[in-house]
Amino acid sequence: MINISETVFGKNDIRGIYGKDITEDLFYYIGKGFVKYLMEYSKKKPSEMWLTVVQDARNHSPALVKALINGVVSTGANIVDLGLAPTPIGYYSEAVGIDPRVTGGNDIIGALIVTASHNPPQYNGLKMTFDKQSLDEEQIKEVKAFTFKELENKEFPVNAGKVKTYDLIPDYTDVMKKTFGKIGGGVKIVVDSANGTGGVVAPNLYRALGCDVIELYSNPNGNFPHHHPNPSDEKTLIDIKKTVLETGADFGIAFDGDADRIGIIDSQGCSMTGDKLLLIYAQDVIEKMKGANKKPIIVSEVKCSQVLYDKINEIGGNAIMWKTGHGYIKSKMKEVGAVLAGEMSGHTFFKDRYHGFDDATYAGCRMIEIVANHKKNDPNFKIEQLLTPFDGIFSSPEVRFPCENELKKPTLHSFEKLVKENPDLFGTKIREIVTIDGLRIIFNDGFAIIRQSNTEPVFTLRFEAKSKGQACHYENVMLESLKKILEG
Repeated sequence: MINISETVFGKNDIRGIYGKDITEDLFYYIGKGFVKYLMEYSKKKPSEMWLTVVQDARNHSPALVKALINGVVSTGANIVDLGLAPTPIGYYSEAVGIDPRVTGGNDIIGALIVTASHNPPQYNGLKMTFDKQSLDEEQIKEVKAFTFKELENKEFPVNAGKVKTYDLIPDYTDVMKKTFGKIGGGVKIVVDSANGTGGVVAPNLYRALGCDVIELYSNPNGNFPHHHPNPSDEKTLIDIKKTVLETGADFGIAFDGDADRIGIIDSQGCSMTGDKLLLIYAQDVIEKMKGANKKPIIVSEVKCSQVLYDKINEIGGNAIMWKTGHGYIKSKMKEVGAVLAGEMSGHTFFKDRYHGFDDATYAGCRMIEIVANHKKNDPNFKIEQLLTPFDGIFSSPEVRFPCENELKKPTLHSFEKLVKENPDLFGTKIREIVTIDGLRIIFNDGFAIIRQSNTEPVFTLRFEAKSKGQACHYENVMLESLKKILEG
């Protein structure tokens, strides 16, 4: 009897520990279930469908890809295997397409991306796209239902689809070179690919743009021998910070395991949070769109600094706050017609001059362009000069508060009730309470936020104020309140 875990179907993707929750059997039946989902919503026959498959550097990704492909082609649908490549190459294959000679002129209907992103080596997972969008929570639930129906289906597969292979990276690189030209001349950067998939694309591309590139850990290795592939974790940035300082680089670029998230290190060896990156991009986009008929819309998530939202609105943009999660952000971008979006984690989405998905290699190109243009006017320019709006503001690192998954919802509800019944709980006036994703309590001098993690049994908390002491005060009030609620 085949056992398939239900818990791996998350809000933004499928993820779990290989051999325990993530298995070849699971991926085989997801392949079948995903095709049935596509049949429901595309109204195409399987034989008319072409899907791409991409894999990250994890040691078990090849076996999972094989099972996934077998599941897809057993329905009669067709596959183009793009091999080991960054997650955004999967997105790109659907947004832009591939050589029509490979698919007989048929469009790519969706992408299947085998990856566990920044998780430790024992994890793996799957990201899915359809209609040029990542599947959201409700769509993933539907794929789950189709997958379990296929598990009960005892019919033997009779229609084997085609399997082709194609290397899309040269096509992608050529487009980037034509888009940006030699913009990187005079810019020195350090690139840390963390032994993930970014190393197979980014360093060579940035050199082609004219940059002086110092590489760290470009060779893919599923054991991630040098450090964890997560640029949001300061411990993973020790080597790149040191190298930026030692080489006098203009800045550093760090990728996560599947290269859909970017981290930036400034010339002083300091890391930038995702909201600071987004403000740099936003200032550039808004400046270039001055005189447009409507304000450029920029979307970000609830954990980001209030400075980001206030500054975007001040300089002529329209800042929209939304839920955390790349699927949610992409959907909101499409809904409101945003030109740019980003998350604290370093997911950055450009609709301006691009296709609206999170591509860290492309985000790196845009940062190179911004720095290069400033250096033309001032050879001594430093990237950190673009962050003066954050002067005089203290933003805490993310705080993780353990809470069992089944207790998250009632605990959050109790805390919200406590805040509304005690408006002086934090000792300062509450300007606004935002509840689109957790609870963001906005004060005149900052904010405090609590939200449920999408992937772990924790709350994620963050605090901002005009001083570290005040931010710590907000943190202490929230933590003490949560402890009392859980103690009952």
